[in-house]
Amino acid sequence: MNIIPAVDIIDGQNVRLTQGDYDKKTSMKRTPEEAVQFYTTFEQVGRIHIVDLMGALKQDALETTIISKLKSITDRPLQIGGGLRNLETIKTYDEIGIDYFILGTRAIMDVEWLKEVAERYPGRVFVGVDARQDDIYVNGWTENSNITIDEYLSLVEELDLAGIIYTDINKDGMNQGPNFENTKRINDLTRHTVIASGGVRSREDLEKLESMGIESAIVGKASHNDEFWEGIK
Repeated sequence: MNIIPAVDIIDGQNVRLTQGDYDKKTSMKRTPEEAVQFYTTFEQVGRIHIVDLMGALKQDALETTIISKLKSITDRPLQIGGGLRNLETIKTYDEIGIDYFILGTRAIMDVEWLKEVAERYPGRVFVGVDARQDDIYVNGWTENSNITIDEYLSLVEELDLAGIIYTDINKDGMNQGPNFENTKRINDLTRHTVIASGGVRSREDLEKLESMGIESAIVGKASHNDEFWEGIK
């Protein structure tokens, strides 16, 4: 199982939200720099997941300075999300060496634009499918797109994507485990690599996901607890 720990950033600080609620913000004990350095010590960490939370809400890339610094202190690939709404922003991240781009709102609402990006950056684009039940939410999880997961996957099946990041918003930050059933169903629906996100608590959760054919999982809140890393290489 490839572990992808998450560092969520607001104003240069390492924070976590509960169910995507910006009013339920918790500061983490490690700075973004300290977190990235810590995660880099584990062989099982294949990539690190960075989210510009205010960028997602304000529809712009607001944390490029610290993200550039994070890239300079690790040899692990970084995947960046939050505020990637145009080719200029993606180009900026590409020029500072970011490996993968996570596209959310615009990729959901404008599939033709997603096609253009995927053609320009083949195999480097993840689409963030963030959902409550089967409804995909956009703009920092604040608005229902009125598009279902099944409808959307049929539209992007043939694109050259790095994969789909599926987050059950209702599970995110709740320490209740992932939505195993829907994660497996989505994995069975698409040829794309599906990355589980939201609610991963423990090695047991990772092992259960792996038994379902999921090879990678983003770990948010739990990755900030030292106990989670006990026994992980």
